[in-house]
Amino acid sequence: MKLATYKDGSRDGQLVVVSRDLGTAHYATGIASRLQQALDDWNFMSPQLQDLYDQLNAGRARHAFPFDPQQCMAPLPRAYQWADGSAYINHVELVRKARNAEVPASFYTDPLMYQGGSDDFIGPCDDVVVPSEAMGIDFEAEIAVVTGDVKMGASPEQALDGIRLVMLANDVSLRHLIPAELAKGFGFFQSKPATAFSPVAITLDELGDAWQGGRVHLALQSTWNGRKVGMCDAGPEMTFHFGQLIAHIAKTRNVRAGSIVGSGTVSNKDWAKGYSCIAEKRCIETIQDGKPSTEFMKYGDTIRIEMKNKAGQSLFGAIDQTIAAP
Repeated sequence: MKLATYKDGSRDGQLVVVSRDLGTAHYATGIASRLQQALDDWNFMSPQLQDLYDQLNAGRARHAFPFDPQQCMAPLPRAYQWADGSAYINHVELVRKARNAEVPASFYTDPLMYQGGSDDFIGPCDDVVVPSEAMGIDFEAEIAVVTGDVKMGASPEQALDGIRLVMLANDVSLRHLIPAELAKGFGFFQSKPATAFSPVAITLDELGDAWQGGRVHLALQSTWNGRKVGMCDAGPEMTFHFGQLIAHIAKTRNVRAGSIVGSGTVSNKDWAKGYSCIAEKRCIETIQDGKPSTEFMKYGDTIRIEMKNKAGQSLFGAIDQTIAAP
């Protein structure tokens, strides 16, 4: 099924069920008013949401209305946890190679992860508001999952069973703030502003055979200022699958329902497939030409992130945003 959250003036919005073709929607108020409610009691509420979804797809939902992504908040407008990985080691290799540094051996066996702010996400069509262009504004096209409860010490296979929903993410980065923050030895903070997520979050069955081994085997499309710059395959080159990422978090603590876990920038060794963040393009230019030539984003720039199934239908709707001044 497909779930979204509509703006209603409150912090957490209203949960809606969205049809498979993203054409119509129906408020889930009689079942759950917010997505976190459904995640907290998933075994009881998800069958009821599924019934409404089936009625919607069959054209039998009595109070259906046209679905409008512009009215969407993030599927979870705020979450108990947002932990973002760097599951595509090619991305790390490029960054390191561009500055003539080796990738530590541990990076291939132990996932990289940071904890981002989860109190304020932005909707899929909301502006990305950044205090200054000089901060080095970059998009990052990613896949993210929403979990149920996962116990401390869970294996990667057990962690996979804890995945409830999948969505897309634009994990905005302010590249010029990152070096000084990392130099302090404590990780990202101001360099990672609010993240945006796709209009809808979907259950794993919606992916069909594209969901294999804890990975989504489809192309993630990134379109910057109307030009398609990335058609990156999200499947085969994901070094750590989502079960491994969740198990990494759960090594020393419980992971609770409503936690969001990101894949990190989707990246491929084949440069012809483009890029999912500008930093990666600049690394490629540095490797080839000795210096980067592509600038970071400016006010008024647009970014669209979308994933389509093998039939060419949009699965999550599109993140479609404009960079804006405060």
